[in-house]
Amino acid sequence: MPRDVAKEDTHPVIRCDSVYKIFGGNAEKNIRDADGAIDVKTLQDAGCIFGVNDASFEVHRGEMLVVMGLSGSGKSTLLRCISRLTDTTAGKIFIDGEDLLAMNAKDLIELRRNKMGMVFQSFALLPHKTVLENIAFPLQMKGVSTQDSIKRAAAMVELVSLGGRENYFPRQLSGGQQQRVGIARSLAVEPDIWFLDEPFSALDPLIRKEMQDEFLRLQGMLNKTILFVTHDFDEALRLADRIAIMKDGIIEQIDAPANIVLNPATEYVAKFTNDVPREKVLKCGDVMEEVGDPSGISDMSVSKDAIIESVAEAVLNEPKPVPVTNGNDEMIGVLNSKTIIHILFSKSSAGTSPVA
Repeated sequence: MPRDVAKEDTHPVIRCDSVYKIFGGNAEKNIRDADGAIDVKTLQDAGCIFGVNDASFEVHRGEMLVVMGLSGSGKSTLLRCISRLTDTTAGKIFIDGEDLLAMNAKDLIELRRNKMGMVFQSFALLPHKTVLENIAFPLQMKGVSTQDSIKRAAAMVELVSLGGRENYFPRQLSGGQQQRVGIARSLAVEPDIWFLDEPFSALDPLIRKEMQDEFLRLQGMLNKTILFVTHDFDEALRLADRIAIMKDGIIEQIDAPANIVLNPATEYVAKFTNDVPREKVLKCGDVMEEVGDPSGISDMSVSKDAIIESVAEAVLNEPKPVPVTNGNDEMIGVLNSKTIIHILFSKSSAGTSPVA
């Protein structure tokens, strides 16, 4: 599971305020006639389609926000609005406090070159260039010398574990290896913000799992601010610090994975969580209870960050409540065998916890 996100930096890297993307020839005229107001029903009656509908949220430094939903939910449209590959219809987007929508073309190019990295489902590698040349290419477009760009590209090759394949062409690589080249190319420019749109969806399940492992390893080393789009709920649970679930352009819920599993805000979100193996998602700190009688607790202890699956057997075999400790080995709660049983064998309804 991803690490905890430090919130010492209270200024968001990405901030969206009531962002809309509306498709349809009548959208702009209707909004002008309404003095900038967005009347969803009027616009829908006029034949307009909402790609993004009133999205407001923040992403903090080092945080990985996974945006997920089914096809047509608006998740990729939202990412394209925040990277300004698509123009928004209304709302505000700020990157490190700067108004993204007010930037001119020159400022936008500089922002993308120096702060943003992008990885898409299509690997988009240049077939006539080697691995090293593909990775060095965006640096050379920035004006970096050939020598320095190749040196940086070589470091990226090692970072994504492609050592020995520097001189291979894309056709000589597997799908997973090609995706690693795409990731390395994106990282070569040292972006502060990383946008990834379904980067692993074209891969077979085994390679996809390997790429998720690799991605978590890289994020543990680099601590990027990430907006990651996927339609796979299991992938979202595995990677995210927070998950935003979208439907028809609306963010139905945005929360930590454990809170989405324990307390789905809507019936739609609950459908995603119904078959989730909770023991593989929840941590001890998510379901611990308050300490009662300190003299009646077990001698063993578990970390608040331990996944329930990894401690379930030990806790079930312990007749006394098991202390849950923080990073300083201080007891902050207890875990009972009845809680483990609820997690393993109960299903929750929307808005209720399985350990109530």
